[in-house]
Formats: sequence, structure tokens, C-alpha cells
Amino acid sequence: MKKNKNFLSSLNILSIAGVSPYKLESNEKYMNNKQLLHFKKILQSWKNKINSKINNTISYIQDKASNFPDIIDRASQEEEFNLLLRNKDRERKLIKKIEKTLKKLDTKNFGYCDYCEVEIGIKRLEAHPTANLCIDCKTLAEIRDKQIIR
Repeated sequence: MKKNKNFLSSLNILSIAGVSPYKLESNEKYMNNKQLLHFKKILQSWKNKINSKINNTISYIQDKASNFPDIIDRASQEEEFNLLLRNKDRERKLIKKIEKTLKKLDTKNFGYCDYCEVEIGIKRLEAHPTANLCIDCKTLAEIRDKQIIR
């Protein structure tokens, strides 16, 4: 199976930020300043990486835009640009989610489930830094979504 270069695993997110997985010390308070700083660095780096990618996409489209006389060539280019713009839109939505999470960090509301207010957990947050639900609430939400759709 061929891996997609653009796929970001949790290890990639940590490596983008230049950090290692957080190591808890004994009796360490959850979401102390050291942990908040760790996640702020991860989120800022991730946001910067996505912004850079968006800017590269815009430059690519501007550089490659041509008015081909052949209708098939023109359609092919438009389809490629549409795909790039759809990805750019997803990335823009992700940036908004990252910014929302960064605000939660500033107000020290980061790391707790929005529904039940239980700790989300360091490892889960490193895997998915914008997570706002604990694993139990997320599972229930997914079950509810499946029931509504069917």
C-alpha cells in the first residue's frame, strides 16, 4: 500500500513542532504550564506548516494557470485546480480549529472534554491536538451520528 505524503500522523505533528512525546513526571498536575506550553508549540507549528502549504498552493496555481487552446487540456487543468482548492479549503477549516484550540490554551480550558469536563489525556491530545471530547463522549457522538444518518 502506497502512503500519501500529505498525510499527517500524530508523530508527524510532533516532529513538525520539533518535540518528543510528553513524558509525565510523578505527581504532575494535569495541564500545568509546562504541558500547556508543549501543546502550544505543537499547535503553532502545525498552523505555520499548513499556512505555508496554503501559500505554496496559491503560488502553484498562479504559476501554472494557462489558457490552453485545447478544451481537454483546459478541463484537466481546471479539475486539478478544483482539487487543490478543495484541499486548501479543508486546510483553512483546520486552521480555524487550531486557532480555536489555541484560544482554549490561553484561557486554560484546554485538555478537558467539552461535554463531561473530564481530562482528555496527554496521549490523545498529542495524537489529535484539536480534540475537544474525551474518547467516551467522542464514541457516543459518532454512534449518534450514525443513527441519525441511517
